[in-house]
Amino acid sequence: MTNPNHKTLWSPSKETQKNSNLVEFINKYVCEFENTKNIDFQSILSWSLQNPEKFWNYVWDYSKVIGTKGKTLLKDKDKMPGAKFFPDSKINYAENILSNKDNMLAIISEREDGLKCKITMKELRKKVLQMAGYLNEKGIKKGDRVCAYMPNCPETIITMLATSALGAVFSSCSTDFGVSGVLDRFKQIEPKILVTVDGYLYNGKRIDRYNEVHEIVNGLETLENTVVLRYLDESKNVKYSFKFDYFETVYFSVPIEKFASVNFNDPLYIVFSSGTTGAPKCIVHGVGGVLLQHAKEHKLHANIKEGDKVFYFSTCGWMMWNWLVGSLFSKATVILYEGSPFFEGPMKLWDLAENENITLFGTSAKYIDALRKSGYRPNLNKKLNHLKCLCSTGSPLSPEGFQFISQHIKSDMQIGSISGGTDILSCFVLNNPLDDVVSGEIQGIGLGMSVEVFDHNGVSIIDEPGELVCTKPFPSMPIMFWNDPDGKKYRDAYFNYYPNIWRHGDWTKITERGTLIIYGRSDATLNPGGVRIGTAEIYKVVENFDEVFESIVVGQEWEDDIRVILFIKLNDGSILNQDLISKIKNTLKTQVSPRHVPAKIISIKDIPRTRSGKITELAVRDIIHGKEIKNSEALSNPEALELYKNLTELKN
Repeated sequence: MTNPNHKTLWSPSKETQKNSNLVEFINKYVCEFENTKNIDFQSILSWSLQNPEKFWNYVWDYSKVIGTKGKTLLKDKDKMPGAKFFPDSKINYAENILSNKDNMLAIISEREDGLKCKITMKELRKKVLQMAGYLNEKGIKKGDRVCAYMPNCPETIITMLATSALGAVFSSCSTDFGVSGVLDRFKQIEPKILVTVDGYLYNGKRIDRYNEVHEIVNGLETLENTVVLRYLDESKNVKYSFKFDYFETVYFSVPIEKFASVNFNDPLYIVFSSGTTGAPKCIVHGVGGVLLQHAKEHKLHANIKEGDKVFYFSTCGWMMWNWLVGSLFSKATVILYEGSPFFEGPMKLWDLAENENITLFGTSAKYIDALRKSGYRPNLNKKLNHLKCLCSTGSPLSPEGFQFISQHIKSDMQIGSISGGTDILSCFVLNNPLDDVVSGEIQGIGLGMSVEVFDHNGVSIIDEPGELVCTKPFPSMPIMFWNDPDGKKYRDAYFNYYPNIWRHGDWTKITERGTLIIYGRSDATLNPGGVRIGTAEIYKVVENFDEVFESIVVGQEWEDDIRVILFIKLNDGSILNQDLISKIKNTLKTQVSPRHVPAKIISIKDIPRTRSGKITELAVRDIIHGKEIKNSEALSNPEALELYKNLTELKN
């Protein structure tokens, strides 16, 4: 379906292309091309897929990875899963991240209450090595788990790097998680040390976490030590019922003298699936895969250069936190913000962008939509001279979102709609510095990522919606799931639909030009009359109505078929009357198709969402069918689910 909103919003100048890291990479390493001056992105993408050993080897060299590469670049390359990149390699993640110049500004951190701090690379390295010394004194060794229940602050990064410096494994949850949500995750991986806080800030409120920390510590039977950061009150001593150290005491430890040498495919992170349809899956990511994949995305796709300032609005419970921290390896300064993005007004993050000269601004599509509806227009108040790229992820960025960014944030700026996820801790599809940005479309497939779209028969298709798949191995595939000795959970999660093919679960179209449109999660895809419909197609129409704040759409089993049910959260002062219902239905019918018209439109006071801000269609679908949601702690507002139970409108 052609959308008139799909128009070119940004084109790279010849100078921008010429000075990009990607063109430098091609000129330096990819000698197979006779004329690199006229190289296009699709050509280099095809080359990277045809030559995976060469490509990833060159990424290693271009990124100046510290470590021994080994002789074998890719073992069992035809196994999916099962392939191993750099199986003989020895590296350390923290050593690479901390390899920049002493005087480089590593971290700028700001809280919503205005408290700021800046940390140079020399200071960061010293703190990390001291904390690693502390962890070493407490008996942490290679493979042990260290967990963080922390805000988005420098101490969380320091904890992660100190853990990886020893070859141990790091995992985190943000402080807005409740006790059962934390225990559902951390109990599975049996940590020895927990690093946590007395509380956190959000939207002007000081939210203490004393009781929650007590319960979490008592619920983690394997814990040997707990470290508490006095985040709300740096001077207040708090009595706990368990033995603990205050965070500042770790800096009195004797620093380690060298980084642990670990295998490329040893574990670095354990991250968790959302857990809205079952116990959260514990996804284990390897040291080298994360380092190399992020280096590729930051340098070759996002064009991050030394001295750039990279910001992503995230908590440390979302994989974009890991992605953000990885940009330190590209010699960028990372910008942290902790708190509400709308505290004291919608200008909050744009004040930060202007004041700190941010070059890459990252956020979610939902934030862009909320900003658009707030009435605030950053370009009327801010110059944003340093801003080169805005990245959006979390859910599909609508054409209206693209155009809002271009018209009301900055017109001469690249818009990077990116998509991947916790499963790969990186992106399948994202921006690049050589192609145009077209409204409503993701620029292209990631280099080295053999992404295709399959129909239900496993046939590759172009210009038609289908399942996003990856047909060849890549370095940041999970190395395993925790507590999955035979690999069954891992295979069932990604490889049970198409044999030996990664099925990601996104309902997607690849255009003839190589751009992509993601319509939503394929497991939440609507299927009325056997016709599959992506939920994003409905949202981008419905949420354009002034009366609508947000919406969620699901399929309800009805009379041997599926009927479409649309729930709408209205803006203050608006009501759902027959006139609005008719307008919504008619607009969907004319702008999309009659199949997209919901059978029912129901007003609802709240919409459940995961803690990373994604609306959760599957939980709502299960609730309206009378199914129990066992892991409601995975939601930031689980009480919202009660609004969907036993609705009379769904009984006729």
